[in-house]
Amino acid sequence: MEQLFLVPFFLTAWGPAYYGEWITLTIVPSILAFSNLGFGTASANSFVLTYASGQKQKASNISKIGMYLITIVIIIAIILSTVVVFSLDYFHIFDKSIIDKNDAIIAVSLMNFACLLSFYDPLIESYYRAAQKAALSINLITIRAVLKLSFGLIVLLVGYGIVEFAISQLIVTVTFTIYYWLKGKSVLVLFKNYNGVKDKIILNDITKKGFGYLIFPAWQAIYFQGTTFAVRIILGAEGVAIFNTVRTLSRSVNQLLNIVSSSIFPELQYEIGVGNIHKAQKIYRFSVVLSFLIAFAGVLFLALFGLWFYNLWTQNELNVPTTMWHLFVLSILFHSFWWSSEPVFRAKNEPYKFAFTGIIAALISVFFTYVFSKFWGLNGAALGALILDVIMAFYIFPLSISMLNMKILDVIKYGYLDLKEILAGLKAKLN
Repeated sequence: MEQLFLVPFFLTAWGPAYYGEWITLTIVPSILAFSNLGFGTASANSFVLTYASGQKQKASNISKIGMYLITIVIIIAIILSTVVVFSLDYFHIFDKSIIDKNDAIIAVSLMNFACLLSFYDPLIESYYRAAQKAALSINLITIRAVLKLSFGLIVLLVGYGIVEFAISQLIVTVTFTIYYWLKGKSVLVLFKNYNGVKDKIILNDITKKGFGYLIFPAWQAIYFQGTTFAVRIILGAEGVAIFNTVRTLSRSVNQLLNIVSSSIFPELQYEIGVGNIHKAQKIYRFSVVLSFLIAFAGVLFLALFGLWFYNLWTQNELNVPTTMWHLFVLSILFHSFWWSSEPVFRAKNEPYKFAFTGIIAALISVFFTYVFSKFWGLNGAALGALILDVIMAFYIFPLSISMLNMKILDVIKYGYLDLKEILAGLKAKLN
């Protein structure tokens, strides 16, 4: 949401080339942000499944061990990110940027720390899910996003640079994380009655699954930052600005798909935790059909009006090939199938199959983005980016169906009926 809303202000305040360099500099904190699903998510999913099954003391133990592991990971990540930043400085990488070297180092370091604090988010969010108050958590996360956007907008309007922008994001992150944690503990009575203790069996289990979740979002780091870097090498800083802004706007529909995915996940996991597989199947089918309908409507709208809106959005600062735009829009349909399937892997606490598939697909996509960019410029870059969604759709979607003991025909046959039934229920509640 930040990128979607702030792009015109970035371009006005900093210019296309400077903004393109800023995108390149944020590769390190972006990679850190994508890795926050590691031990936090492993702990969170174990916590919810255990709590839902009635094992309260074990759930408290998981929470304690999860916080311990996340803190260790953050400390290690701080050390590694510091080494990376100063290594880049040692090899004079920052000297090649149009952004001042000292400003770049300070801003990247601050953004790194802000990203690392978000590592606590998954475990804290699981408190709300276990208390069946996931909506409250979603609302709070939305407030954080609005605050980050508002502070960032103020910085850009006043005319400040990247250091001040990074400071604004860090202030919001620190303040929110403290409140989010305290509020999360208060909504779940568990911590008033059970004190967590260390358990080696739980520690080993979370560690094992944690490594799976650590690479679970690796496809995102490889895909988003890898394709950005490939475009930067072949097409330059302005090429990065065009590529990323087109991807950001075309993926605005994916934000709606993410809302669907995030909304069904807590209930999906809870039903799996209590052993109600038929209810879990219905929730899944509902999400797949709804996601496809949203994606289809989004593709039609963006195909007809997207480029006009893009030119208005970027104030005609960037020129986008029509073919490139339509390739990015097409990817939305493929994305809807596999993204609506992703919650199944987290809900069942089985990250490895998804993680390895995503990594392979991302590596293939980055490779072809680099190669195609050489031959067909921005159109080639868009074609390379499309490859990831195609691979994931044809593998992850059928796999998730089998994990819930269903067949593809079940989704086709019952999906629309499930959607109609659930929407009718929601309508009745609202009335």
